[in-house]
Amino acid sequence: MTTELVNSFGKEYISSFSKEMGEPGWLTELRIHAFELAQDTPLPYIDKTNIEKWNFSQFEKHIVKSEDFSSFDELPEEVKSLINVDESNQSLYIQRNNRPTLLSVSKELQEKGVIFTDIFTAAREHGDLLQKYLMKDCVKVDENKLTALHAAFVNGGVFIYVPKNVELTDPIQAVFLHDDVEANLFNHVLIVADDNSSVTYVENYISTVKSTGNVFNLVTEVIANGNARVQYGAVDSLAEGVTTYVNRRGTAHRDAKIGWSLGLMNDGNTISDNTTTLLGDGANGDSKAVVVGTGEQIQNFTTRITHFGKNTAANILKRGVLKESSTAIFNGIGKIEHGASKSDAQQESRLLMLSEKARGDANPILLIDEDDVTAGHAASVGRVDESQLYYLMSRGISKKEAERLVIHGFLAPVVNELPIEGVKKQLVEVIERKVK
Repeated sequence: MTTELVNSFGKEYISSFSKEMGEPGWLTELRIHAFELAQDTPLPYIDKTNIEKWNFSQFEKHIVKSEDFSSFDELPEEVKSLINVDESNQSLYIQRNNRPTLLSVSKELQEKGVIFTDIFTAAREHGDLLQKYLMKDCVKVDENKLTALHAAFVNGGVFIYVPKNVELTDPIQAVFLHDDVEANLFNHVLIVADDNSSVTYVENYISTVKSTGNVFNLVTEVIANGNARVQYGAVDSLAEGVTTYVNRRGTAHRDAKIGWSLGLMNDGNTISDNTTTLLGDGANGDSKAVVVGTGEQIQNFTTRITHFGKNTAANILKRGVLKESSTAIFNGIGKIEHGASKSDAQQESRLLMLSEKARGDANPILLIDEDDVTAGHAASVGRVDESQLYYLMSRGISKKEAERLVIHGFLAPVVNELPIEGVKKQLVEVIERKVK
């Protein structure tokens, strides 16, 4: 399958764009090489979802020139509700479409030597460090057509580097605002936590305009070096017409831990890949996700945790609610490689369908190549328990309100376990909007 890009976004354009952004030569070469790979590299295989006709490459504009916000007071109310605008000493990045528009770096980060900046500034000012990690450990350029297209067209994102022995007490937050109908986003988030460090990162993707067919190709890489701790929270809330490929991956080295808390609330078709590799002995991976599907959207969520190190532990917990004619696939994969003795892989996936036209599928998979391990899984797909609705309605509660209460109760076991309070609060609000 050949990738055809409108407006001739070819090698000359990519080279010109990279130089215009002041990127080092190695990054320009990576972009061009990725574009060439994308021409003949196939799309990723997505189990039980055919994405051949999904739009991942047809877009009119690579960059939209949005205006800057001069202060936090100028932010739209939808964004203000996601942040603490009264907090003067916070670490916060606001990106408007493709434009880095506001950056606040706390005194704590400055004093401890933490790098927190947009991806373009990182390429110019921290090129050697960026080159060491960018699409090396977690996501490879040549994996498939979408990773190659991403590398070629990166037009936004952030870079965070936490030095050795630095433990951050306050979270770092990034908000990616989509408020231009012509904006397409190839966002790259790269977080590196060096030995014995810790960081909590929270991000929000939010649309405030109706989409006319935008392409969002989003990649996150998290590298947790020896004994590092990374807690990653996200709430995605993109418009109905946005086709989203979101690839969040992490590599945990010896005794490191990566925790994911994901609210996957897009209104458009979505492919989500959340992969954690437990490379070192004693590493730990934890992935919690909540999904609400509406309308006719099709969503596929694959969560994989692979054990290479000994005494590693992993837990996958996912719950989803499907309304109207929406479809969702939950693929949970726990893989214990040969030699990863004393490891523990657990997972639970549950889907609740609120309509006869809704379709859900939960696929728990355990791949075990080692004897001395512990592993288990649970999965269920079903409809609302009519007896629960009857009980609530018999006490004077309307059917709509009864369904709302059932939904919140069904999702609560995941929502309540989210370790980031800000993500939990935002997620509850988005769930309430979607289930009304």
